Amino acid sequence: MSFSGDTIAALATPVGTSAIAVVRASGPQTADLVRAIFGTTPPPRLAQHAAYRDRNGALVDDVLFTFFAGPNSFTGEDTVEISCHGNPFIAQKILGDLFARGGRAAEAGEFSKRAFLNGRMDLSQTEAVMDLIHARSERALAAANLQLRGALGRQMESLISQLVNVLAKIEAYIDFPDEDLPLEGRQAVQDQIAQLLIGTSRLLATNQYGELLREGIKTVILGEPNAGKSSLLNRLVGRDRALVSPEPGTTRDYLEDRVVLGGHWLRLIDTAGLNQAASLLEKRGVDKTFEQAAGADLFLWVIDSTGPLPLLPPSLAARMTPRNTVAVFNKIDLPAAPRFDRLQAFPFVNISALQGVGLEALQAAVIKLAESFHVETGDELVAINARHAHALEQAKACLVTAGQKIASGESSELVASDLRVALDAFGQISGKIDNEKILDQLFAQFCIGK
Repeated sequence: MSFSGDTIAALATPVGTSAIAVVRASGPQTADLVRAIFGTTPPPRLAQHAAYRDRNGALVDDVLFTFFAGPNSFTGEDTVEISCHGNPFIAQKILGDLFARGGRAAEAGEFSKRAFLNGRMDLSQTEAVMDLIHARSERALAAANLQLRGALGRQMESLISQLVNVLAKIEAYIDFPDEDLPLEGRQAVQDQIAQLLIGTSRLLATNQYGELLREGIKTVILGEPNAGKSSLLNRLVGRDRALVSPEPGTTRDYLEDRVVLGGHWLRLIDTAGLNQAASLLEKRGVDKTFEQAAGADLFLWVIDSTGPLPLLPPSLAARMTPRNTVAVFNKIDLPAAPRFDRLQAFPFVNISALQGVGLEALQAAVIKLAESFHVETGDELVAINARHAHALEQAKACLVTAGQKIASGESSELVASDLRVALDAFGQISGKIDNEKILDQLFAQFCIGK
């Protein structure tokens, strides 16, 4: 992707027929384009109705256009947004005219890249734009909005500020080989590194929750054949997603659908029954059940309340805990002995998937477990992604090494080297590391006149 200061244009709404389409242009020629097309440059942020005529004077469409003067725009440059009728042919005609007037087609993500390069947002905020677009639940939307408004950036700024302060203290002694950090200074630095490790680890712990928000909570429905797994899936999604039959072994492959519960996005996966005496074909379905269970975040263990309490295979029993499993006793509409006293370790609910009884209690139990996946990081909801996690892991490793070196009395240069790598890793998240901050902190500790 190039950034040459030219003017770019692109369709800002999905391709296809709709009520309205929005074409966006940004760059140094934008104001000139607006004047050439509409005869005037209106006050910023004031929508104007006008006829869009191409370079040959031919009418293309009646449009609304809004001019945003830099730096007070999304990209930090002069920008215009043109709302036309949602005919793809009209939108392409407008784009073609903008290109003919000197603009060029924007590359993928280029508007957001310019916003970053012009200081309108940090890297974590630009990533939040995509999270906002793809959010499928209230929690995912809330997390994306907070990140877009700088929640992660503020936490990183705090960590960076602390690290810069520590690094400045150490580097103040590097140019004086006979005056390494005194004992009390080493202890203070060690304490500060310990605090940095706590903050870094706290952010790292949100990685799993961030993945769940973006990808959905993988919820595997499992149990013995004919326990009612497919009926439960159909009830939860509100339609006949899975084939239901009184014949055991109807489901021989897994089915997946998605549902939002309590602000959480769940990937519901209906699996083949855990049949110990399965035929060759059924066994292939059971093998896929184990594959899905290996990567599950949450389990709905469906138990036929009219029969004996089943035993879980050892590999599944090792994965299923009270923190990720709800025991679902199905078929309570039929005569049966109560089972809840036999599974005290798991949260449980009694339901009838056939009649729809007990579903609210089940949904409440699932929501409670989903809520427990959230890791507190302060007043704001933060959920990092894989890129952030990689950078934080790198920073954490360097902080651990720096702490060990300072504790064992190694030279300040070696400690500072590790801390600088940690600082660079922190900077990968926001995309901003200003080395002048270290100099400011360093010289602020000098006496006036020095």
